[in-house]
Amino acid sequence: MTPRLSLSEQLAQEIVDRIRSERLGPGDVMPATRRLAESLEVTVPTLREALRRLEASKVVELRHGSGVYVGTGIERALIVNPHRPPITRESVRELAAARLAIEPGIAAEAARARSPQTLDALERAARNALHDPDPAGRPEQHFHVALAGCTGNALLVQTIDALLERRSQEQVEIRFSYDDRAWDHAEHLEILRAVREGDANAAESLTRDHLEHIRDAIDATAHLEEQS
Repeated sequence: MTPRLSLSEQLAQEIVDRIRSERLGPGDVMPATRRLAESLEVTVPTLREALRRLEASKVVELRHGSGVYVGTGIERALIVNPHRPPITRESVRELAAARLAIEPGIAAEAARARSPQTLDALERAARNALHDPDPAGRPEQHFHVALAGCTGNALLVQTIDALLERRSQEQVEIRFSYDDRAWDHAEHLEILRAVREGDANAAESLTRDHLEHIRDAIDATAHLEEQS
């Protein structure tokens, strides 16, 4: 039996349906809150509850003093849980293991399906490794998200992006553990080269080696902490 949706859930779905039927995209402005409430035949407080639900998944963006805008989440098939559990050593290891299971195959497909545009994006993202990890945010485009972008498969891009966003603080911890930016950059360049040359086997192998090095650095850091 299909569970009954709450009023705010039903209303949120109506708003999403309207965004799509009107072919609005990220950044487009939506009608003023009062006008939108009237058109949906609900009160303003009820509408705001639905909008806050959609804001949590980035389907809409509420800008104080400016209005309601369509968010990037409207285009996503995968939505990140905004309520992240605390970071632990195990969650850092979990992220490294998940990436090792998923990303080598993505790299192989990237080498087979890359385009000039996605290669340009991958080359720009490769430079991220030369910068210090920033605990306050993420790079404009993560190298491994750009690598997934070379596959041309939006769901793979969203999968890697959601995984890294969901575990963004773990990512910072990983970069501090794997604190050799020159080596990280060099490995990214090797993967980039394999993808550019269309060598799927090399791209897969290099990505696996790269992620194994990261995993080993995490394990080594944990071992040192246990000894101290």
